[in-house]
Amino acid sequence: MSSLAQWIECLEADLKAAPPRISSYHDLPFAILLYDPKEEWELRRQITLLAARLQSAGREVAFISLAELLWKSVEESEGIEALVELERLRGFEAAEEQLHLYLSDRHFRPLPVLLEERLKILDPARHIVFLKRAAALAPAGYAISKLLDEMKGKTRVLTILFYPGSKEGTHGLRFMDLKDREPMGNYRVKIYG
Repeated sequence: MSSLAQWIECLEADLKAAPPRISSYHDLPFAILLYDPKEEWELRRQITLLAARLQSAGREVAFISLAELLWKSVEESEGIEALVELERLRGFEAAEEQLHLYLSDRHFRPLPVLLEERLKILDPARHIVFLKRAAALAPAGYAISKLLDEMKGKTRVLTILFYPGSKEGTHGLRFMDLKDREPMGNYRVKIYG
């Protein structure tokens, strides 16, 4: 059995427990499942199967794509054309900085607000959220640790963030396993991986 399959098995057991054992914090009901970015397609297959098993156990899984929320932010801020034009005129780094502004500044459509809006319509007693496609935020569009900090107190829905990266030391995570990126270690949620 691969390590991805083992961690999914552990996650499944914790989600099926009564009460679920994924989070120590009632105001931050998140957990992270860490996986090698090279296993993206296998992860997608595995979480679809996991969702079906959880459905059989009486829980409804809602999939939320961070990639879709990213593009929603762009469209509802200034639109893709403005971002493309900025990249054409000033380069990738300027466009990435503007994207970060869209995703974090309250004058645009911040990622935490978009996620909170999607979570508000779900029932914490019935739903589990699988937050997928985090790789869309690479290389530096928006920090996952910042997203979790921003979501504290904003939902009671159990949410599993599928995090492409690697583990450094006890708590440090390196997003997308990018070697030039410092591992982040301020995650206050349970990490499977």
